[in-house]
Amino acid sequence: MLEEKNDNLQPDADGSEKNNETPKVENHDETTEEKEIISTSEAKNEDDPQNEIDESNAEDAEDEGHKDRHEIPMLDYHAMSMDALVVELEKLVNKEKVQAIKSHVDNIKSEFDLKFQELLEQKKEDFLQEGGNEIDFNYTSTTKKAFNDLYGEYKEKKNQYYKNLEHRLQSNLENRQEIIEELKGLINVEENINDTYKHFKELQERWRNAGPIPRVSYNDVWRTYHHHVEIFYDFLDLNRDLRDLDFKHNLEEKEKIIAQAESLSEMGDVNKAFRELQLLHKIWKEDLGPVDREHRDDIWNRFSAATKVIHQKRQEYFKNQDSIHEANLLVKQDIIKKIDAITKQPANSHSGWQKLIKEVEKLREDFFNAGRVPYKVNEQTWADFKETVRKFNRNKNSYYKNLKKDQQENLDKKMALVKLAESLKDNDDWDKTTPIMKKIQSDWKNIGHVPRKYSDKIWNEFKAACNHYFDKLHAKKNEHFKEELEAFEKKKVFLDDLKEYQLSGDKEKDLEQIKVYIADWKAIGRIPHSKKSIEVKFNKILDALFKKLDLDKKKAELIKYGNKLDQLANADNDSLINNERIFIRRKIDEEKAEIRQLENNLQFINADESNPIVKEVMKNIDKHHEDLELWKAKLKKIKNINQ
Repeated sequence: MLEEKNDNLQPDADGSEKNNETPKVENHDETTEEKEIISTSEAKNEDDPQNEIDESNAEDAEDEGHKDRHEIPMLDYHAMSMDALVVELEKLVNKEKVQAIKSHVDNIKSEFDLKFQELLEQKKEDFLQEGGNEIDFNYTSTTKKAFNDLYGEYKEKKNQYYKNLEHRLQSNLENRQEIIEELKGLINVEENINDTYKHFKELQERWRNAGPIPRVSYNDVWRTYHHHVEIFYDFLDLNRDLRDLDFKHNLEEKEKIIAQAESLSEMGDVNKAFRELQLLHKIWKEDLGPVDREHRDDIWNRFSAATKVIHQKRQEYFKNQDSIHEANLLVKQDIIKKIDAITKQPANSHSGWQKLIKEVEKLREDFFNAGRVPYKVNEQTWADFKETVRKFNRNKNSYYKNLKKDQQENLDKKMALVKLAESLKDNDDWDKTTPIMKKIQSDWKNIGHVPRKYSDKIWNEFKAACNHYFDKLHAKKNEHFKEELEAFEKKKVFLDDLKEYQLSGDKEKDLEQIKVYIADWKAIGRIPHSKKSIEVKFNKILDALFKKLDLDKKKAELIKYGNKLDQLANADNDSLINNERIFIRRKIDEEKAEIRQLENNLQFINADESNPIVKEVMKNIDKHHEDLELWKAKLKKIKNINQ
């Protein structure tokens, strides 16, 4: 069957709300430790690590699943096409917890909307350039529909999740408030102090298992609880043994936490270190009680000092990121200048414009792969880029608008070929007619473009006439089907005999014998196309033999591939070898593209070669390099056929 590729003359375009009211708690004198660890609504210092830790812990305390957001890689969504963004969104919505993907989904939606808006504007401009009225413009995209469906599914899941969560959080909050009330009442109970202390421990255990509460209440509820715990310990002053035992335990545990916090400064991944630090603060706050007043300020100051070290390292990391973003900005500005320079030197031929289109497409790809730029200039950089590409497209569209006269002439020529093909499609003079039919197919390819609105129609008419003729020709050749069927029966017998073949143990001798089997298999001749599955069975047996011989994969594949090429070369279809060559070249391009993408991904993984993710990516790169070399070797074999 025929297949025509019309050159594309256009470059492809590629919450939860917070309650601002802080719940009121009764006034009390805060210890130094409380003042440092509690994040209140009055905290205004953005550089205060404690404020950030408390806010994040409050957010995670609302739902433990929310902290999973740290483990989900934040990919460079800016560098992805719209189709790739849809794939990433689908992965997140179907595989991750809905409460953990908000930032990722927001970034994906922002990038998708920008890219789709660019595409929409370009399609509209093309429509108007072709003489359409703006009021009639309408563009639909399956990619956009798929994105909208997924985003709608995400919002529905998110809304349902928070609807269910709200009731559970409120119930847990009421439970914790009841525990606080019971705690407050302990100092007024007329009972044995040991019984009171036992009751206190039971309340602490209930508190630990009370479950998540709304984040806006988290810090204040904890502060109230902690305050009354201290009051109870003051009440225990009459029984120092019980109180001092707890103080000693809490001091020992907090010293362990300080040691862990100090060791985090040696961790290479500063973001991971900061998350570990958050967890230590959570344990310090939620799982451990106070220490005696003699050690209280000192132990908190040590923990605070370790916290500041991690915070400073993290700040340095972000400063380095800013430098990277500034460098990315220079790269993108240079790309914009290059596109602008191309726009100012337009081509004067179709081939010239096709070359420029490819250059601009490459620059567009480089722009998206260049990485993030500083947030304050991101929008302006994107706007400059869009406008520069749009100027190029206007010039390109203007040129092709002037080609309509030539395209009309091409239409007349192709319609003449359609008429000729239809007049010959029932001719039975095969020797005379076949060369003519092949020639008009070649002439069709060389004529060039026709107006878009006629392209599909005349192509379908031409293809139908040619297919009609060649189908009849092939039916004539099928008279030789009996001979091919006999060859098939011979191959069935051959295959049964081959299954019984046992290796001798001499690798070279066995390899030569296998090559003899391959040659004998070829010599049997052609078989009906519908029986080609026997070739698959033959190759599976060869694979098993090669595996037993421990033969190099590449060598084994090339031996089998030689058999395939012989079959294609002996077929009565000149296009099979050419199609195979096109297929191999496409596979080579795909492998190269995959290698480039993986190598690009490595640039965004902030880890050394010992990291499991890095190892896996490097392993994939090596695998694709092996496959690339195999495809190149196959292409070389095809080239040798034509020599």
